[in-house]
Amino acid sequence: MADSDTPSTPPLLLPDAIHQAIQPGTALLRLETTQSREGLLDGAWWPRTRDIEIELPALISVLTGHLGPITRVGLDASAWNGLPTRLVIDGQVVHLVSDPIGDDTVLITRGHNDHFALLVVPPDTTPDAARQAMARAVRADNITQAAQLLVAVTPDPGESPADAAG
Repeated sequence: MADSDTPSTPPLLLPDAIHQAIQPGTALLRLETTQSREGLLDGAWWPRTRDIEIELPALISVLTGHLGPITRVGLDASAWNGLPTRLVIDGQVVHLVSDPIGDDTVLITRGHNDHFALLVVPPDTTPDAARQAMARAVRADNITQAAQLLVAVTPDPGESPADAAG
């Protein structure tokens, strides 16, 4: 097959089928459980609301299936509607720690010292912006901080959708 026959995929985006599946409440993960993790983020999460007691159990259940028991979650308390000190999820106690990491990041701890950082896409983010931010966050070579990823995909308020795409 010639190079010109190869369908081109826009850089930093996910395959079309995955794009269609990403909805609020979705977590995209790039789970590298070795010491050699190079990217700044290990995944991305797009909660539906800012109610941590509703949103976190589904995320922790998915992560537990891949990582084993999650012991602690670090969140910026100012970003959520109330932050309990712990939740029981799937029969396991998960401690929630208020951490001034910013509303764009959640820190997941497995065991005592194994940390995973996830981009938190704000619930009111447009689907296209959320997909772009999440796709960039899960790239193994990503060296962009969570806040900058969100700024990069958020159109200016006065910008039309056609301007943002170009």
